[in-house]
Amino acid sequence: MDKRPIGVFDSGVGGIAVFREIIKYNPNENIVYLGDTKSFPYGSKSKESIVELTKKGIEFLINKGVKQIVIACGTATSQALDEVKKLYNIPIIGIINSTVEYIEQKNMKNVGVMATAGTIRSNAWKNSILQKIPDANVINKACALLAPMAEEGWIDNEIAVLTIKEYLKDLKDKNLQALILGCTHYPLFKKIIKNELQENVDIIDTGEILSKALKKELIQNSMENNETEPKYEIYLTDTETNFKNVASKLLGNNMQEIKLAKE
Repeated sequence: MDKRPIGVFDSGVGGIAVFREIIKYNPNENIVYLGDTKSFPYGSKSKESIVELTKKGIEFLINKGVKQIVIACGTATSQALDEVKKLYNIPIIGIINSTVEYIEQKNMKNVGVMATAGTIRSNAWKNSILQKIPDANVINKACALLAPMAEEGWIDNEIAVLTIKEYLKDLKDKNLQALILGCTHYPLFKKIIKNELQENVDIIDTGEILSKALKKELIQNSMENNETEPKYEIYLTDTETNFKNVASKLLGNNMQEIKLAKE
């Protein structure tokens, strides 16, 4: 048994959706969450900047004594995961590999990807899918406005409905089998996306799949915590945001006091 916490890193509030799924599938695990709200958004930044910000986040979590790190950010996963795995002697996972394995298992060939501009620019999702499924048809869609809207709490208003409608209009006639929500902010819009598509499309919440993969990895490495009454900590690099309002809706009674992450 390993009582050390799991470290979860994201650029903002999107990773709280992953936090929620980790709690669901790993209910005994202690968790330390870091949201880099000071540097949000990541989607428009260069790869070099994203790698440096991710390194800082990982080092903060390592200093908190975590046993495993989850990069709950599509942009950081796509542009920094491979780099940071070489630098740190701690298990680090992101949202892409487990999702691609799920698509392969389901034998899905026609796949849409909604993600930030930076993630789409990196082609990380498309390359990873084609590596596993060479004959797949992958349709990328950059959705630059959704993550900032989520940070503002605009996840169920008329602006959100109209924005989703605009982003999906090019995907509705593509006979998609699956639509990957390739940024962890995007599951906050899942209900609107589902209503807009109104088709038999598997809308993939990467946080859910990642959390299941995390559980499997912890068991395989004998790192799971079997004690009840887990402890959660939430840190932000800048507390002057709308983070608390959105996070409270997602976590409910599991919401914790927000602390300022000091460098």
